[in-house]
Amino acid sequence: MPSAARQPARSAEEVNEQIRGLWLRAGGRLTAEQRAEYEQLVTEWAQAMRRAEVVGAA
Repeated sequence: MPSAARQPARSAEEVNEQIRGLWLRAGGRLTAEQRAEYEQLVTEWAQAMRRAEVVGAA
């Protein structure tokens, strides 16, 4: 069962801005820790895109 303390879902645009910021701070080269963060953000971005498509189709 999902946690009640779960944060609201962010938009794809919000997540994309965070991805861009990560790449800028990293100077184009990600550490292992940054790579893990990047992968998590890309997954979150894809989920946000799917949510937007479902809402748009409704």
